[in-house]
Amino acid sequence: MNILVCVKRVPATAGKITLTPDEQEIDTRYLGFTVSPHEECAVEEAVRIVEAQGGSSTVLTLGPADAADQLREAMAVGIDRAIHLETDGSEWSAIDTAAAIAATVRDREAAEGPFDLILLGNEAADTGDYQIGVRVAVALDRPVVSGVKGLEVRDDAIVARREAAAGGWEIYEVPRPAVVSVREGINLPRYPSVPGRLRARKKEIERIVPGRATAAPAKIRLRVPVEQESAVEILGEGPAAAPRVVEVLRRLGFVG
Repeated sequence: MNILVCVKRVPATAGKITLTPDEQEIDTRYLGFTVSPHEECAVEEAVRIVEAQGGSSTVLTLGPADAADQLREAMAVGIDRAIHLETDGSEWSAIDTAAAIAATVRDREAAEGPFDLILLGNEAADTGDYQIGVRVAVALDRPVVSGVKGLEVRDDAIVARREAAAGGWEIYEVPRPAVVSVREGINLPRYPSVPGRLRARKKEIERIVPGRATAAPAKIRLRVPVEQESAVEILGEGPAAAPRVVEVLRRLGFVG
């Protein structure tokens, strides 16, 4: 079993997003970075499958030099190898990203044999475009199932389950090789152990500079949404505040 997992370096969700003065990029000086929760589950699923059935696993990311940190995190929990499609740090469109991943997969498979399964998160935490998995599958002419929360790997097929809109489950059986994007909740990702981190530091990361040749729509600028302002009114302290509380409840219609 040969599995490829694709992840993306994204700002930590608790961080405050600010832009560079030209409004072209996110100012990363005060941000922490991680991978999306869905992608953490994709990494965990790959490790579990290889542990149960044997084989090898590879993690791939497209991003700046610092994205090597996220690759080492994946190797620290059990992924065998890493491929870094290194960029200058600018945001790539879904079209360009999928094309670069597909080109790398073709080159790697020509040299080493096919990936039985390509796993991705259902969407990245920052862009949330839901496109990469589908675009990679189309480029490689492989079946794809998205939004998956249950996965079974058989000798000649992948059985994927996802929640139906009206309740229950939708179950898909697709031939291998296949592309699957998983959702948070398919498993509980493990934390990297200290020995795992030490082993990950010693592993080499293969670095590739990908091409970027598509004519995608041009970005004009980024814009941070206006924050909603809130105010707090202190009604008083102790028993003396009771009449004011009653007044507020009456104004809201909760008491007559």
